[in-house]
Amino acid sequence: MSRLRTVCVFAGSGLGARDGYRDAAAALGEALARRGIDLVYGGATVGLMGEVADAVLEGDGHVTGVIPSALAEKEIAHEGVHDLRVVSSMHERKAVMADLADGFVALPGGLGTFEELFEILTWAQLGIHSKPVGVLNVGGYYDQLLDALDHAVQERFIRSGHRSLIAVDTDPDGLLDALEAYRPRYVEKLLDRSAR
Repeated sequence: MSRLRTVCVFAGSGLGARDGYRDAAAALGEALARRGIDLVYGGATVGLMGEVADAVLEGDGHVTGVIPSALAEKEIAHEGVHDLRVVSSMHERKAVMADLADGFVALPGGLGTFEELFEILTWAQLGIHSKPVGVLNVGGYYDQLLDALDHAVQERFIRSGHRSLIAVDTDPDGLLDALEAYRPRYVEKLLDRSAR
């Protein structure tokens, strides 16, 4: 089994419409701390980002936050984390988080969370990294997105091997177990080389 030392969590800067989202972020943070896995995340005190960071800190876990200077005020940079890195851009933020992480988890979130998730999946598809990626599917939040990916497989725009890059669970410990058990394997990106 691989050893996850640091997990990058992508999460919303809001709390969402249901209390279950906040509860799940806290449960994920508690699971990370209990397992001795460090957290790297977007560096904010607000939303689900702040919830997961606070839960790791309350469990005596280690937290690294990475936030662009332009968002440090808007998202309220978390001054209580062990290592707060203020960077120049969103691109640098994502690159630093990806470099520090051994695996990735997406909690519910909006456009930024979706973008981060899809970029890291694209990098896995292209062989830029071979780290595990998962979504914590709280209350079915990701069901329609996962259905859309299945549709893209049926329509031959995504290989089934690339679709399987995403571990999915409703339980933080189950998801972390899946990330720990992940074994990378190469899947050719192109579906049809003869297509022009």
